Amino acid sequence: MSEKRHAALGIHGAEPAVPGSGTAPHSPRAAIRKRARLIAGAILLLLLLGAVVTVALRIVHARALAAATATHAIQYVTTINAKPAASSQPVTLPGTLQGVIESTIYARSSGYVLRWYKDIGANVAKGELLADIDTPEVDQQLSQAIAARAQSASSLDLAKSSAERWEALRKKDAVTQQELNERSSAYTQAQANLAAADANVRRLQKLEGFKKVTAPFAGVVTRRSVDVGDLVDAGNGGAGRALFSLAQVDQLRVYVYVPQAYAQRIKIGDPVDIVQSEMPGQTFHGAVVRTAGAIDVATRTMQMEINLPNPEHKLLAGAYVQVALPVGGSSEVLTVPSNVILFRPEGTRIAVVDANGRIKLKPIVIGHDLGNSLEILSGISAADKLVLNPPDSLADNDAVTIAPPKAAAAKAKS
Repeated sequence: MSEKRHAALGIHGAEPAVPGSGTAPHSPRAAIRKRARLIAGAILLLLLLGAVVTVALRIVHARALAAATATHAIQYVTTINAKPAASSQPVTLPGTLQGVIESTIYARSSGYVLRWYKDIGANVAKGELLADIDTPEVDQQLSQAIAARAQSASSLDLAKSSAERWEALRKKDAVTQQELNERSSAYTQAQANLAAADANVRRLQKLEGFKKVTAPFAGVVTRRSVDVGDLVDAGNGGAGRALFSLAQVDQLRVYVYVPQAYAQRIKIGDPVDIVQSEMPGQTFHGAVVRTAGAIDVATRTMQMEINLPNPEHKLLAGAYVQVALPVGGSSEVLTVPSNVILFRPEGTRIAVVDANGRIKLKPIVIGHDLGNSLEILSGISAADKLVLNPPDSLADNDAVTIAPPKAAAAKAKS
């Protein structure tokens, strides 16, 4: 190729060597190759350096991830110990105050109310007059009965004299024995008629005595259901026909219905505390005086009666109260908070942490539900470490770590 062609292509020819220099003539291609090798080495070095850095970062991140995973894999739990049941754990039940004696007074004689003397809230003594009743029909019946008695007495006198005469004639054999027996029978019948007439007179006199309605015992009139002029009927015709209601409130009684679970723990003579929400800060003391002695099959409860002294009449009959009954505990029974219980398909369980930090789900027998706590009859001991607020995912043989006291307190507050 000619030099002219080389010039047109931009390719320089080999430069002639300089005489006496001792070096080979310089080649442009060698310089380009040298620069290319330098650039390639630098790039390779950078790539190697980047690879080393990437691997180092991946190792650091892997170690950090493993450490974080191990840290988060630790399951912290808060534990408590079961406590022995208290010797006397009260159970609170609702009740209604009643007078120790309460009576509804009805009219015994039919008639009209002439006047009444005592109104609601009045304190009355035993035998004190409450009302007067006018009984014209009973008055007439009594008059008729007295007249009928006089007739019977007259007939008795005649029958007696006839029987005596016929007995004398029989001794003389002037009459037959049959005639004497007839006269004696007539005399006996007249005696019976007079006795019946006397009984009828006494009955009506008793009814006359019921014209005055009196208090059967000392107490307070809690209801008056009649007014002057009202027609009243004799006997218990229902609440609508009652005249008065009377209650003795110096001593009150409370009937409560104790669940079967506590029925055998409460004895006659046990003291009880009674409170009324309208009287805060005041507690009244009574005692169990009797029990029904049997469980009601419909409600599974046993009725108990409590006597409550009320000398100052602070408490009112009919008021709603809360009755705290002492329920004796057992030294073998333990109490635990209700938030340690796990409900599983196989039954009720409690999670216990053993000495190796492993979870053991123990079956338990629950006694009485005390609200925020439960009585445990068997399954755990007082030395067991019970997991508080166990998660539903907790399984048997899970490894756990007991939280330190500060962390446990913070967890409990949260």
